[in-house]
Amino acid sequence: MSEATKTVLWTAGDAAAATSGQATRPWSATGVSIDSRKVAPGDLFVAIKGPNFDGHDFVAKALEAGAAAALVSTVPPGVPGDASLLAVEQDTLAALGDLGHVARLRTRARVVGVTGSVGKTGTKEALRHVLSAQGRTFATEGSLNNHWGVPLSLARMPADSEFGVFELGMNHAGELGPLSRQVMPDVAVITTVEAAHLEFFDSVEAIADAKAEIFEGMNPNGVAVLNRDNPHFGRLLAAARTQGLSRIWSFGSHADADARLVDAALHATCSAVTAVIRGERIQYSLALPGKHWVMNSLAVLLAVKALGADMAAAARALSTLKPVKGRGTSRRVNAAQGAFTLIDESYNASPAAMAATFAVLGRIDPGAGGKRIAVLGDMRELGDRADALHAGLAEPLRAARVDAVYACGPHMRALFDRLPAAMRGAWTETSAELAAILAGAVRGGDVVLVKGSLGSRMATVVDALSALDARTDDTPRTDKNNNGPTPADTDQTAAHGHKG
Repeated sequence: MSEATKTVLWTAGDAAAATSGQATRPWSATGVSIDSRKVAPGDLFVAIKGPNFDGHDFVAKALEAGAAAALVSTVPPGVPGDASLLAVEQDTLAALGDLGHVARLRTRARVVGVTGSVGKTGTKEALRHVLSAQGRTFATEGSLNNHWGVPLSLARMPADSEFGVFELGMNHAGELGPLSRQVMPDVAVITTVEAAHLEFFDSVEAIADAKAEIFEGMNPNGVAVLNRDNPHFGRLLAAARTQGLSRIWSFGSHADADARLVDAALHATCSAVTAVIRGERIQYSLALPGKHWVMNSLAVLLAVKALGADMAAAARALSTLKPVKGRGTSRRVNAAQGAFTLIDESYNASPAAMAATFAVLGRIDPGAGGKRIAVLGDMRELGDRADALHAGLAEPLRAARVDAVYACGPHMRALFDRLPAAMRGAWTETSAELAAILAGAVRGGDVVLVKGSLGSRMATVVDALSALDARTDDTPRTDKNNNGPTPADTDQTAAHGHKG
């Protein structure tokens, strides 16, 4: 899109009114950024003070990169006197929240909020995909789902959007409610509640209670979309009712689910699904493999119906859905030792997500002489149960007929020691060490799955294996570009990265 055709999100006057600020001169912004390294021409740069850096130190750099203006609480040294600024008396993060609040109020878009222990980003991207064919759709970029990312995303939403899709994350109690009150979802989807972030919760029930905070920003006419098969469905149902919601729809295999799975033919690269959704029988092809994707597709279609959009058209669009980078993308690596398949699941991990991905790996047949190989990094934020939950992955690995496991990280040692000797490839402390071993271990015909939490840096392994391709022109990935949010110049992109 050319600069001339970009939608103006904020004028100096509108932004000043939203933040009770003072614009130094007229300007208009076609984007909003909190990272001076990623400022695009026409952006409003918001100078946020992070725990390690202050965005005001990078205002001059952002303006030089083409920012339309900078939102500041003080005028930084070295900034020209005639610079385009929006000066506010409050904290700039609070001012960003004001922009997001006004952006939400001025749009007539039908908005869905998505949370859950597993599957948030994939479900959000699926909703973006199917709704984009039906109207002007705005959705959260990447995993900007925390107290920085949500107001930033709202501030970026064009006023003429017809649909809005927002991912909401948390790893502590009390975090999701404020995000929901910002987004004010018309429809709230909770994909599932699983053992994740146990480092910060006493129980999975407490995680369910924290996820239920998504209802706090909804009005009584909103629709809650819940996983009927999840053991915590009743707890979430009660929380939704307590919040005043009466329209509570469910999805799953359960006979009483509003979106009920009738049958699913699971293949190595796709699934054929038959379901009954609010009394309507529907058949569709899902372009992504795995039972977990089948279940999330039911949530997607139920949310589409709750939004008043065309469910049948959305079901057809699922046949062209593509995986999110780092969450199931697959490629053929033409290495000197023979071509092998590389599945990149390096972005995040939890026990439930690991098991689901192993099941997908089990349906893929290796080539002649090849093996199913799982390359695994630590799952983070599991607290005192971390070693036991890692060791518990041994059974789903065996069920998926995985031939060899390569692992790194202190908690993965518990899994590695639990495995039969024949399945043990190698264990190392770090992903970099493991990458060096794997580069010489993979063979033609192998199917190699790489998965781990963001902090275990499994993208390093993906890069090393991708680099074996004699015909690739790809630039090796870096954390800055591919591992999701990293500390920005002002450390604005969240101390914990994304949240679950």
